[in-house]
Amino acid sequence: MWLLLRRAYPLRILLLLRGEWVGRRGLPRSLAPGPPRRRYRKEALPALEMPVSPVTTTEIRQYLRAHGIPFQDGHSCLRAPSPFVVSSDIKNEKKDAPTSFCLFIDKTTGHFLCMTSLAEGSWEDLQASVEGRGDGAKEGVLLREGPEAEDREEVLRIWNRAIPLWELPDPEEAQLARVMFGLTKVTDDTLRRFSVRYLRSARSLVFPWFTPGSSGLRGLKLLGAEGQENGVQYVETTIPRPGVYHNLFGLPLISRRDTEVVVTSRELDSLALSQSTGLPTLSLPRGTVCLPPALLPYLEQFRRIVFWLGDDLRSWEAAKLFARKLNPKRCSLVRPGNQQPRPLEALNQGLSLPRILRTALPAWHKSIVSFRQLREEVLGELSNVEQAAGVRWSRFPDLNRLLKGHRKGELTVFTGPTGSGKTTFISEYALDLCTQGVNTLWGSFEISNVRLARVMLTQFAVTRLEEQLDKYEEWADRFEDLPLYFMTFHGQQSIRSVIDTMQHAVYVYDVCHVVIDNLQFMMGHEQLSSDRIAAQDYIVGAFRKFATDNSCHVTLVIHPRKEDDDKELQTASIFGSAKASQEADNVLILQDRKLVTGPGKRYLQVSKNRFDGDVGVFPLEFNKNSLTFSIPPKSKARLKKIKDDNGLVAKKSSSGKKGAAHQNPEICLGQDPSPAQPDTSKSSG
Repeated sequence: MWLLLRRAYPLRILLLLRGEWVGRRGLPRSLAPGPPRRRYRKEALPALEMPVSPVTTTEIRQYLRAHGIPFQDGHSCLRAPSPFVVSSDIKNEKKDAPTSFCLFIDKTTGHFLCMTSLAEGSWEDLQASVEGRGDGAKEGVLLREGPEAEDREEVLRIWNRAIPLWELPDPEEAQLARVMFGLTKVTDDTLRRFSVRYLRSARSLVFPWFTPGSSGLRGLKLLGAEGQENGVQYVETTIPRPGVYHNLFGLPLISRRDTEVVVTSRELDSLALSQSTGLPTLSLPRGTVCLPPALLPYLEQFRRIVFWLGDDLRSWEAAKLFARKLNPKRCSLVRPGNQQPRPLEALNQGLSLPRILRTALPAWHKSIVSFRQLREEVLGELSNVEQAAGVRWSRFPDLNRLLKGHRKGELTVFTGPTGSGKTTFISEYALDLCTQGVNTLWGSFEISNVRLARVMLTQFAVTRLEEQLDKYEEWADRFEDLPLYFMTFHGQQSIRSVIDTMQHAVYVYDVCHVVIDNLQFMMGHEQLSSDRIAAQDYIVGAFRKFATDNSCHVTLVIHPRKEDDDKELQTASIFGSAKASQEADNVLILQDRKLVTGPGKRYLQVSKNRFDGDVGVFPLEFNKNSLTFSIPPKSKARLKKIKDDNGLVAKKSSSGKKGAAHQNPEICLGQDPSPAQPDTSKSSG
């Protein structure tokens, strides 16, 4: 239904589809609000700026002291006088406001934000302004760019057309809108305080983004409802693009005297919380996807922050990750459970939201804990076994059968023979997860990012785009919306530079999956003269520690030792010592059997699974047109029918005849996916 047109917002397409809901009689069978489908465009840069020059908090403090700049130590930022505030701005401020300390400097990255002038930039930009180098402070080139002219016109046009729900001329239409968005128990006074409006032509709620400290309108978020067979699905659209949409919904209602705030992942939840508890509430602009560091200064004033992001384990993991950015000692988390759903559902079910908030657990604990402190988390995993298993692959159901899912904090080692398609498979493996909202960072040290992106785009479109260039813009726009980032390293690199880059990506972009392809290519020049086995063990240990400390999954591609072509690879075939297989939580081997009378058979072997111990193999079929290894469900059904009803055809194709192999690739490569299949191929070879 949604078409992503270049330089156009999905809203304009939605306006043309207004008849979808108007033409329906009655309501769908279930109107339970589901999770919103977020269509987000990443930052303007397609890749991280590498290499990252890290700056420590100690270096920032020393620099400020050396230049005589006073500062105050905060939770996640340092506060200092701003060089971007002129005397007239200070006079206009209230006398009791700490205007002299309106510059916030991020302790981790050195990125700064002036709350008065909205000037922002990197640590190097601030140093240049303090030392008088460049014209950043004079001409205001560091000021945060406002919306473009086209965006401003679009924002004003939509805002002026939107009206409050209680002003709808048709009471039935107003009631239908409340039911669609679950607002039957949210009062008009609450909607009025948060300035929420309704756009009739698009059947969407409109949430404003006001400039801090004033009533200027900077942007909008539209929450639309799409009717489906089993309910309603929410679709979010932001103007301007999400890369510059840094709205904390509810911020204009926050007083400087407030010391406690509840943070939610949806604007609807903030409405329910504010109405039921009277506490200050804020909503993150991208939900559980990420917490942009640019928003941290706005949360500095609070001594206690409660995260109530959702009712699933993924929201729970996101809350713990965000708490690490904001200093876990002041953060508390609402644990998901049957009696603790998300705020709006709790309100509609008649539950006590203040009571649920009182059960929030502290995000910080000492190095040693007792089972009493862990029992609630253990219960959560037992009650949500499928969610605890991680994100499941949509293209590789057999991989779900063995590994159960993709989990944070694990290390996966992947190997396979040279030329077997390791990079092609692992790119689809990661792309599958990325399309489901797993923020991914790619470190390709063997091939260029352009070539890698071309392969992944082809896999994403499942077609050869060079033959359909007229569709390139459409697929490229959709591919750009994925939370996918690339390192700009190429060739040999030191482990320290790579780890610093990964650390930066986790903090800034909330990356939770890093792919390193491959280990041998990233080993730095300084390690060539030393023991390569010892150097590799050190690198594997560094990746293992990074995955555990940052709750980030690391997939590490390692070349195998030289083996005979007629021998299968084993866990011991991984190059180096046994440390790689010992440290890894999962070991995947791409087997490639070269048959004498026919094409090679590939299958994926899971030889280690620390989560529950299940191991095994399943076949892979390579589609050269789409560069994919996943088999569509229709092909599986067709293959089963051929094998069951026409065994002679399968027998003829396995004899190695060129014509049969070319016409029916499913028959050649899609054999019985049982663990005994490799032995069968061995005998046929």
